[in-house]
Amino acid sequence: MTTQAESARSTHADDILVRAACPHDCPDTCALHVLVRDGRAVRVSGDPDHPTTRGTLCTKVARYLERTYHPDRLTVPMRRRGPKGAGEFEPISWEAAIDEIATRLREIHLRRPEAILPYSFAGTMGWVQREGMASRLFHRLGATRLERGICASAGTTALAHTMGASVGMDMESFIDSRLILIWGSNSITSNLHFWSIAQEAKRRGARLVAIDPLRTETAARCDEHLAIRPGADAALALSMAHVLIAEGRLDHDYIERYTTGFEAFARRAAEYPPARAAAITGIEADSIVELARAFATTRPAAIRLNYGMQRVRGGSNAVRAVACLPALTGAWRDAAGGFLLSSGDHVPTDNNRLLRPDLTPGWPHRLPRVINMSAIGDALLEADPPIEAVVVYNANPVAVAPDSNRVIAGFSRGDLFTVVLEHFRTDTADYADILLPATTQLEHFDLHKTYGHRYIVANNPAIAPVGQALPNSEIFRRIARAIGFEDEALRASDEEIAADAVRWDHPALGGATLDDIRRKGWIKMNEVAASFAKGNFPTPSGRFEFASERLAAQGLDPVPDWLPPHESPEAAPELAARYPLALISPPHRNFMNSTFVNIASLSRTEGEPFCDIHVEDAAARGIADGDRVRVYNDRGAVELVAKVGDRVRPGVVAARGIWWHRMSAGGRNVNATTSQALTDMGGGATFYDCLVEVDAIG
Repeated sequence: MTTQAESARSTHADDILVRAACPHDCPDTCALHVLVRDGRAVRVSGDPDHPTTRGTLCTKVARYLERTYHPDRLTVPMRRRGPKGAGEFEPISWEAAIDEIATRLREIHLRRPEAILPYSFAGTMGWVQREGMASRLFHRLGATRLERGICASAGTTALAHTMGASVGMDMESFIDSRLILIWGSNSITSNLHFWSIAQEAKRRGARLVAIDPLRTETAARCDEHLAIRPGADAALALSMAHVLIAEGRLDHDYIERYTTGFEAFARRAAEYPPARAAAITGIEADSIVELARAFATTRPAAIRLNYGMQRVRGGSNAVRAVACLPALTGAWRDAAGGFLLSSGDHVPTDNNRLLRPDLTPGWPHRLPRVINMSAIGDALLEADPPIEAVVVYNANPVAVAPDSNRVIAGFSRGDLFTVVLEHFRTDTADYADILLPATTQLEHFDLHKTYGHRYIVANNPAIAPVGQALPNSEIFRRIARAIGFEDEALRASDEEIAADAVRWDHPALGGATLDDIRRKGWIKMNEVAASFAKGNFPTPSGRFEFASERLAAQGLDPVPDWLPPHESPEAAPELAARYPLALISPPHRNFMNSTFVNIASLSRTEGEPFCDIHVEDAAARGIADGDRVRVYNDRGAVELVAKVGDRVRPGVVAARGIWWHRMSAGGRNVNATTSQALTDMGGGATFYDCLVEVDAIG
């Protein structure tokens, strides 16, 4: 252990301090200290020296030991012995499990490789345990490729066609901002360490404005909350641009030197005067004008965007529109000005070396089909040729994917061979034919890039695997070997995979090595503070692109616009007449999607599944605070407890996610109502593009 991690003495002579990383899908990617005593982890804390973690963890990860040593941890491989979904299993050996998996996958690979589907996402964000070995195996099999768009792809596609990549402000620089728009983000829940920085900026005199349909914990602590209608963000941004252009509140020099497509964008913004935008957004015209003027006249001015606002039909266009505002005002000239959605591309990653798509038979001329993960329900039931085997890792699609009833029907197929790598018997694990115990973050090595700040963080293993659990990477190595694949890439060690992930000669790393990062725990990318003060955007033009020639070449609108949600009075008036309430399902503070839901101390804190409904909407339906209600549409229904008040704007219902189905009244969570429809670009999920009705139960 001491050869892999920096050790330190504490109050106990034999205590060992291991430097680690939080693995979860959060912009903060905290650096951890794990205290180990007699081979057992006894404390997980934030690294006090890491400039963004600063010794503080969210309530979820602060209780990570409860997860690692949970009495319900899966510790041995198991085979299903009852009907699918019943969760009835019997223990088997690793040899038997791997042999059965390899036999089934080999047979399908030789006959119809695209009938194999990997399904994974961000249960761990590390380069090694997320996809490092898994993608190599599935590429070698020639399996169907999974389009992983359930979270952020609409936004990252938008960034690619405006700024050139997932780049933006340094999170630490927000401390010097004087105006911060926290747009579509409940930072206290989903970006805690940014919130600490924003609070310090506020103490120094910054004004914080939250833009969100729900008065979240974050919005309640900002100076101002603008309760926007779901799916209206592009209209607000374009109207702000309208005001800036009409009143001449522009940095003409910045626009001339460092941007392209301004004239086309100005014509689009002219279509969104504040009066029109007020009707779309539900925000008063005067408030739109005031916000635009404040953004133009306050320096430094910054926007912290998050992914919630892009989970609607026009989500990618909305991100593009918001990203245009700092380029209009020249906010990028200041290190504490500009925009941040994701900083993931500041890290010099080498995805070809890491994931090895060249292992695919026929590469690059003949590629397997692609299935979008948000449409997994339809894919399992309707794909042609049909999916015969699905391997699920780092994901819980039965609970998390939209349109749950379709997803459950797909996983219930008797002829579908399902393998699940997991820590617990989740909703998805109940449908497995073979269930494999995976290690948690304390039990394996990994290396993490981040998307909220500019650090690479190392995770050194702190303890031996619990029971017979194995790292994802080792499980996929064993499957590859049992199938009979002899490719060197499928035998690579975890350290070799991590080494393949990074372009180590990139100047941003300053000569740092993998060993350097493991010893210290983290390094920061070398970059100037005001990254785009003089343009240098990673676009083909080198400029910020108000209009995208690449999109025009694809037959798409080169200029961002507002697109009404799939399910809205504008786009679907008959549906809106039957289901007049817009449902959003933001995360609980104490859950990470469906992770941590089974940690008793956290689920007790959250209570039982509930929804916020405005007092006017509740009164019209005879619903009182605390009543049990049925939230439903044509796809399905969920039973919740109503919290009546003014936290959510009229016409909107907010139901927190994501409870496991078995922990929800009626056996379904909020995703029984959400849709498999996709965003305008990027193939993103549209969780917040959902019309429902609400009735009292009993």
